[in-house]
Amino acid sequence: MRRQILKTATIIVHDLVATALAVLLTFVIRFDGPLLAERLAHLPVLLPPFVACAGLVYRAFGLYRTKWRFASLPDLANIVRAVAVLTLLLLVLDYVLVSPVAFGIYFFGKIAIGLYFVLQVFLLGGPRLAFRYLKYSRSRQSAARAASTPTLLIGRGHDIEVVLRAIESGAVRKLDPKGILSPRAEEQGQTMRGVPVLGAVSDLDAVVAGLAARGVPIRRLVATPSALAPEAEPEALIAKARRLGLPLARVTSLGDAGRGAELAPIEIEDLLLRPTVAIDRPRLEHFLTGQRVVVTGGGGSIGSEICARAVAFGASAVLVLESSEPALHGVLSRPGLSGQEGVSGVIADIRDRDRMIRVLKDFRPDYVFHAAALKQVPYLERDWSEGIKTNVFGSVNVADATLAAGAKALVMISTDKAIEPVSQLGVTKRFAEMYAQALDAGRGPTETRLVAVRFGNVLGSVGSVVPVFKAQIARGGPVTLTHPDMVRYFMTVREAADLVLTAASHADREARAPGAGDQRAAVYVLKMGQPVRIRDLAERMIRLAGFEPGEDIDVVVTGARPGERLNEILFARDEPMVNLEGIDGVMAAKPVFADRAQLAAWLDRLAAAVAANDRAAADGVFGEAIPDFLHRAGHAGEAAPLSRAG
Repeated sequence: MRRQILKTATIIVHDLVATALAVLLTFVIRFDGPLLAERLAHLPVLLPPFVACAGLVYRAFGLYRTKWRFASLPDLANIVRAVAVLTLLLLVLDYVLVSPVAFGIYFFGKIAIGLYFVLQVFLLGGPRLAFRYLKYSRSRQSAARAASTPTLLIGRGHDIEVVLRAIESGAVRKLDPKGILSPRAEEQGQTMRGVPVLGAVSDLDAVVAGLAARGVPIRRLVATPSALAPEAEPEALIAKARRLGLPLARVTSLGDAGRGAELAPIEIEDLLLRPTVAIDRPRLEHFLTGQRVVVTGGGGSIGSEICARAVAFGASAVLVLESSEPALHGVLSRPGLSGQEGVSGVIADIRDRDRMIRVLKDFRPDYVFHAAALKQVPYLERDWSEGIKTNVFGSVNVADATLAAGAKALVMISTDKAIEPVSQLGVTKRFAEMYAQALDAGRGPTETRLVAVRFGNVLGSVGSVVPVFKAQIARGGPVTLTHPDMVRYFMTVREAADLVLTAASHADREARAPGAGDQRAAVYVLKMGQPVRIRDLAERMIRLAGFEPGEDIDVVVTGARPGERLNEILFARDEPMVNLEGIDGVMAAKPVFADRAQLAAWLDRLAAAVAANDRAAADGVFGEAIPDFLHRAGHAGEAAPLSRAG
């Protein structure tokens, strides 16, 4: 901290000295003899207030917020704007206030003021650009000394430049870029930051062979997002890389959240999705900055990502609540959370009502994200009572504890399987939604809000079909499907977490405002694009792995499992839709809920059914509470209608 203060003070002193020097040089260059002597005599009176004013102008234009080693055209533009303001100030002083009244002559004059503008821009911008070039040269030399892997970069120019900057700054190490392959014809034959564009992506074989003939054997390929977009035919790139025996890495970040480019091994699931929804970062930063957040099930796929995103968007304290000690340790050791001030964890089971109320009261959260649940359909069909204990009574405990703690909002993570449910997962989640909606009904603008967010399958999460298919492909097959016509929605963990936070921000802002009317939503659904046919997904994954479905690896249909259905549904037929203006990626509906007294009676009957291990009684309760529940999931093969979003 002290070092940063010292650096900022040095920059301020430099700029003020440069301002004084610019004025002095202006007079020395423009005037001589008695005219120069007369003006130099008055400088001790006029220069200090002008320099002080210049310091305020520089601060207003952000000249002290950027490090010199990253000085760029926008920084130079800010310098020009700041100097233009000072130049205009000199014109006003010289022609309106100072010269006619005090001296009877113009102290500067138009030519001198124009000269001042040029000198001031040079004295402020020149050292910054020179410092950046010095750092650039040293980093290039350092990167050249440290580089050990001759690499080809693949993608469009603007993406490639970010990667090259990261290599030069040392953020990406051990790469020695020998060439670029670009899909744009206009970039062929050019150079980017000293690295030549050697051809198109289709020229990979020839470029690698040509470099090898010149004694430059390529050892690695790095693909930017533009090279892995569907229109770029990434399957062909992966096949060529595999045939050449070259490892292919992808750029996972192009400066997101202030970070530089980051590299990771390419994964099949990186190529399976549509472009993700653009997130309104300022909205989420405004929503979470300085807030206290609890995430139940914080060690899971979604929960851990919500924790990480809450920290990234400025939450002052994040409590990870988890019943699994290994999962809690794993998430608290995760980069971005490990060592972060305000991030803590607690072992607690949402089934333990007293423990939940005590933990939340002690922490005093602003927002509670309830991600803890049992989610695997086949297990819940067998161990149905465990699903009720966790997904129903655990959610009741979390909701009641949230109210007792006085939080601003509870956001319950639900599932698209909760609508017209055919499984224990779906019906228990739907019942939990109904409980939250009943508690939310009639609450005032300043009281705790309780909402639910539904979404489908998350790529890479535990139990997701994609890791299962990957493992089957790695073993040489077969890849197993439960039904050839089954379709599902998919999204990434990051996208799901960001859209959950976006929905929560709406629930706590627009939906609670006085007179919100149609904006008061209780159920949010994440837009997941068009559903994906699972057979098509399996066949594409096989091709991405370099094989041909049906020839190299078989696709086998095993039959639908208990609790499965062909299509997922996002909204119930009787849920009135809400228009969320200005929020992309999220849809919403008004609540459809039961009377609280009726819910309490159903809960008592569910508790009795669990105690007696009477599944028929439990299904009877769910059948009354959720009339479209298809008992014991005997309808997996029936095609439910697609949602209105599909």
